[in-house]
Amino acid sequence: MTDKPDTQADAPVKTDDARHAVKMAKKKAARDKIMASKSGEKGLIIVHTGAGKGKSSSGFGMILRCVAHGMPCAVVQFIKGAWDTGERRLLTENFSDLCQFYAMGEGFTWETQDRARDVVAAQAGWEKAKELIRDPNIRLVLLDEINIALRYDYLDIAEVLAFLRDEKPPLTHVVLTGRNASEALIEAADLVTEMTLIKHPFRSGIKAQAGVEF
Repeated sequence: MTDKPDTQADAPVKTDDARHAVKMAKKKAARDKIMASKSGEKGLIIVHTGAGKGKSSSGFGMILRCVAHGMPCAVVQFIKGAWDTGERRLLTENFSDLCQFYAMGEGFTWETQDRARDVVAAQAGWEKAKELIRDPNIRLVLLDEINIALRYDYLDIAEVLAFLRDEKPPLTHVVLTGRNASEALIEAADLVTEMTLIKHPFRSGIKAQAGVEF
């Protein structure tokens, strides 16, 4: 006697698959309709803030996307100083034709312990940033840790916002990273992401490590 296929056992699976296909088809149609209505382009003001890790890392991910698309871009680092970071080494040694990189800080505030010196460094970084942003050939400028300089009043937030509003070319993206972004900057931005701290190895006695933090 030949065993017959257990069609009753197969039926629920087929039904679930069919329901899933119908559900996904509806979702795709809805998404296609939404996407069809989005045709404009604009140079964005993008803010990465919050106590969690990943603000600069996300900014550098966008820089690498620009490089991959052959789009000229630039980095100005505030506060951090001339660290030998992996991203700096990669960009300056391999993609200097597409990405200009300027480390304008002199170290974290608790390291320099000199407010006047920090202000001078931040203002020099901002002058370089304005020069790069004004260049219409540069598609994205990353202002790494500028939010820290703004928080400590090394830079005038009103001046920064006025410049971004009045002088940034229409298709240039500007990314501003760092904790404690001001409410005025958040209000002016087109895209804001807050990194939330859940756990961090530093609290367990683990130091900053190459490939993770720098």
